[in-house]
Amino acid sequence: MRISSILLAAFLAAAAPIVPLATQAHAQDDNSRARNHLRSGETMSLREIERRILPKMRGMQYLGPEYDARAQIYRLKFLKDGRVYFVDVDARTGEIVETR
Repeated sequence: MRISSILLAAFLAAAAPIVPLATQAHAQDDNSRARNHLRSGETMSLREIERRILPKMRGMQYLGPEYDARAQIYRLKFLKDGRVYFVDVDARTGEIVETR
């Protein structure tokens, strides 16, 4: 039993995605910027953005958000009929900028 636990732990560690430190630092930087933008009133909260946009995306499954702090854009991901759609929303105004 102990050997199988060790093998399982080794397999899971090997299978885990390796995220470069630069990517981790970039994500932390974006998170800090997002919090600062929200606190200063420069941008809307994700909840407010979702409240405005989700009703417009009827028939689509919401997969979740990403935030680009430099551009101040929320990218909301949706799934419909096996296809993924991206809806870019201006975090300052709540307006849809682009749908792909």
